[in-house]
Amino acid sequence: MSSFKGRYSYSVDNKGRVALPAKLRKSVSPAANDTFILTRGFEQCLFLYPQDEWMRLEESIRNLSPSNPQHRFFVRTLLQWSSDCQLDSQARITVPQDLLKFAGIDNEVLILGVLERIEIWNPRVYEEYMNNQPATYETVAEAVLKSNA
Repeated sequence: MSSFKGRYSYSVDNKGRVALPAKLRKSVSPAANDTFILTRGFEQCLFLYPQDEWMRLEESIRNLSPSNPQHRFFVRTLLQWSSDCQLDSQARITVPQDLLKFAGIDNEVLILGVLERIEIWNPRVYEEYMNNQPATYETVAEAVLKSNA
């Protein structure tokens, strides 16, 4: 089981390759075999799942009802953007052009560790997202942590 955390700034080369930070690589389960699935995330970011974490997500997706229109829409959207990727010899992944375009990524990325997945953002898009939250971190923390108690 992976447990990613932290914030890292990296560059994207002209072939769409992004290095995976060493601290995040150390958190990848051996079961992932340096294989990842990259897909569209929420709020214009990309989700990067190690293969073993993706298999857990896929299992929950398999339990969705094909007769429910929302379930079908979610599954189609998630999977049509999904791309298998392997770390190269320099610990980089190649991000497909359509995903770079979706996330508005040019030559810089912000990489976030978010428990079972890694998020890849255009730094400006992330800053705008954070600055446009309707509530403060403290207010949201109180509501979220209270509901989990």
